[in-house]
Amino acid sequence: MISEPKADLKHYLDNVREALLWKLDGVSERDLRLPRTPTGTNLLGIVRHVANVEIGYFGPTFDRAWPEPDHPLVVDDADYAADPQADWWVPAEISAAEVVAFYRKVIAFGDATIAELPLDAVGRVPWWSDGDVTLHQVITHVIVDIARHAGHADILREEVDGAAGLRVGVSNLPDGVDWPAYVERLRNVAEQFPG
Repeated sequence: MISEPKADLKHYLDNVREALLWKLDGVSERDLRLPRTPTGTNLLGIVRHVANVEIGYFGPTFDRAWPEPDHPLVVDDADYAADPQADWWVPAEISAAEVVAFYRKVIAFGDATIAELPLDAVGRVPWWSDGDVTLHQVITHVIVDIARHAGHADILREEVDGAAGLRVGVSNLPDGVDWPAYVERLRNVAEQFPG
């Protein structure tokens, strides 16, 4: 099998996108929104954040306008000025299904950018020290960013109901482990050290 760089990047991008979205499946609206860290990280907010990241990198970076700038889940500079965490939570009047539908539109928008431009297409990310970038660099950056957030979501989802892994049926965890005993063993090791 001969590798094709754009197809390879798109494959991994699709995988991390779907891994992130799977973390929302079957979880109640309350549990999707409930802050689970001291900084308020929540499952639904992660997806809204990632959607806005993708809009920025696959849109303005390459002079492509997001077609719905007034969509209630889009966060702009004014929103960030009012609330620096504006893209990390979802207002109560917007359902989880709406967030998923929004992200699916964002995915289609990003996919169109990837399909229409060559990997060496040059764009500009003003907040990067060397603002000029290629589509190849942007896709790689977005994969890394989404993978990081999918990892956050994996931990949060495991806390909700024990579901872990890449997707349904693929937990990436060994079978037959006595998890409470394993956790207790790790706790005992940790307790041998000062706090």
